[in-house]
Amino acid sequence: MLHIHQQQKATFFVSITLLCLIITSSIRLNAQLTEKNYKIFDVSANKEVTLQDIADDMETHDVLFFGEEHNDSVTHFLEFKMLEILYQNYHDKVSLSMEMFERDVQPIMNEYLTGTIREKNFIRDARAWKNYRDYKPMVEFAKKNQLDVICANAAGRYTNLVGRKGQEALMMLPYESSKNFAPVPFDTASGAYYDKLTALTSHEVVNTKDTSTNKVAMPPSMEGFNMILSQSLWDATMAFSIAHYLKENRKSKVLQINGRFHSDEGFAVVTQLKKYRPKTSMLIISSTTDDSFPNIDWSQYKDQGDYIIITDPSVPRSYAD
Repeated sequence: MLHIHQQQKATFFVSITLLCLIITSSIRLNAQLTEKNYKIFDVSANKEVTLQDIADDMETHDVLFFGEEHNDSVTHFLEFKMLEILYQNYHDKVSLSMEMFERDVQPIMNEYLTGTIREKNFIRDARAWKNYRDYKPMVEFAKKNQLDVICANAAGRYTNLVGRKGQEALMMLPYESSKNFAPVPFDTASGAYYDKLTALTSHEVVNTKDTSTNKVAMPPSMEGFNMILSQSLWDATMAFSIAHYLKENRKSKVLQINGRFHSDEGFAVVTQLKKYRPKTSMLIISSTTDDSFPNIDWSQYKDQGDYIIITDPSVPRSYAD
């Protein structure tokens, strides 16, 4: 029994040591990042700019989409700096919206932001992503400065359900459940974004109705799973979450953090938000890495967003692909 106990203690200390090393490495990496590790391009002005320029541009806009690659260390650093600069410009008007948290955990997020619950309970109960350390600085900044954090996404159980059984299945859920995703029926992907989604797979297709065009579409099916419906609920719910928040907080400046696939080219969440709140003024940042850095051909990115950020590929990713 004593031998087993000693083994458990050894395992515990090894785990703690590894965790400390990960956190320390992350802190050290952020401290070493500089302006030499990224470049920012203003598409409309056709010139390189700074994060401060983007923050100043937000004077006349409501939402700033920051499209990331989820394991890009430089982008995570820049997201935090962007939040910091927005706060310097607009103070308590700033709020943070995140793909990384789902609508049904909003009460848990609020409990953590007000200091009611401990971090370990928050991380567990809010189902934080495995790479939460990449987003922790932003959440902690919001907590410190009493900023709202919008848990914007639809829970996986709902995107899975709609992919398997269609929008009708969502309508059969209890009323309380319906608060956790976009109102049904929601618009499904169409046009160029639909083509972009279908390019992700070569599987056979099944019929569905595209509610945004009232035409019959042919989305990809993965063994009967309708990816278009699933992805569309994801996008619609994030857009609905932002629209609902802005309805209650009209003067807010929302920084929305999501995978760049959800906002590049003005598709997905951006398109859905225009439907829920047509007068919303938005800016889009698309961030990615490029092996040609720092000698970038900006013309190949001009359709991705209002601002393009290219990061240094030599900087280690925050986790392996």
